[in-house]
Amino acid sequence: MKIILNAGREKSLLRRHPWVFASAIRSADENLASGSTVDLLSSEGHFLARASYSPTSQIRARVWTFSDEVIDKEFFRKKIRAAIQKRSTLNVQRFSNSYRLIHGESDGLPGFVVDRYKDILVLQSTTAGSEFWKETIADILVEETGIQNIYERSDVDVRELEGLKPVTGILRGTITNPQLQITEHDLLFLVNVATGHKTGFYLDQRANRHRVGEFARDLDVLNCFCYTGGFSIHSLANGAKSVLSVDSSADALSLLQENIALNHLLADRHTSLEGDVFQLLRKFRDENRSFDMIILDPPKFAPTAAHAEKASRAYKDINLLAFKLLRHGGMLVTFSCSGGIDAALFQMIVASAALDAGVDATIIEHLSQGSDHPVSLHFPEGTYLKGLICVKG
Repeated sequence: MKIILNAGREKSLLRRHPWVFASAIRSADENLASGSTVDLLSSEGHFLARASYSPTSQIRARVWTFSDEVIDKEFFRKKIRAAIQKRSTLNVQRFSNSYRLIHGESDGLPGFVVDRYKDILVLQSTTAGSEFWKETIADILVEETGIQNIYERSDVDVRELEGLKPVTGILRGTITNPQLQITEHDLLFLVNVATGHKTGFYLDQRANRHRVGEFARDLDVLNCFCYTGGFSIHSLANGAKSVLSVDSSADALSLLQENIALNHLLADRHTSLEGDVFQLLRKFRDENRSFDMIILDPPKFAPTAAHAEKASRAYKDINLLAFKLLRHGGMLVTFSCSGGIDAALFQMIVASAALDAGVDATIIEHLSQGSDHPVSLHFPEGTYLKGLICVKG
């Protein structure tokens, strides 16, 4: 089975970028099945790559390999072994018993995310190709990791673009309780792999939570979009004077309280507040409240570049309000996980917010996702998490 590209549209593949858009295709064999393996050929008929096919997505093909090799169970075993070895080399286990094992395109496995939570693997399949090979991948994961329990969290919106329905539930083994206790930098967190955000927890923020904790001693901290309190717990454990955690989810705040108790932290230094962050920041401004550190870790405002303009306004709004609430010398820790907002644009947005707030600010650190969420040099889209630590002058 083959796809022939339009003249000149092979350039991205020659740079080893793994995506082929529908507009790049001149012709394709008839009756290609969703998720099936196709050869990508130049307009002159030269082999470029072997990929999975998606009949509905604008990303019509995603590359498995740029070599002329068979795509079968042993091919995927080789890829998975390499991903496992990479995490072993990184030695992420010294920080946590939970980490990302497979990170999509950057591990050569487009559409697959696999996170390890102690003795449970959580698998997410987001593309036609990953769906086609999902059962095979699950078998290999059990064989190569020795972990018998796999929970599927293929419940993300992007599956609709692939013509796929959401799927969740036990994929392998027996999981009697989807909530478990994980460790991170000697702290404990409760995670529910069935109902938690993403695959259960924001594993990509592990190093950033630890870093923020190092700055938090003796500070009054405001943690916005706090979820189950990752940044709050690290701040309290490192001696923050006070922490105010804000989120719109009562269930998340309830789990946060359990995490505080689990770590034997003094509850009198912590306050939870349920509500809309935008509204509460304005309320705090009107009340002339102030903080030494403000953490902004909002949900994805711009999943694609098409949403960038609207998302930019939202990012500017919350950062502007945060700058106004910071005390002189205070620290703003601000993030964007939106794929449609790159690092340069995000920095421009934060700079514009500081300008409109009438403050001078200095970037002291750039933050990104953890090393278990690697980024292929050929796939810059893999850098989705952008963070800045700014000090208000």
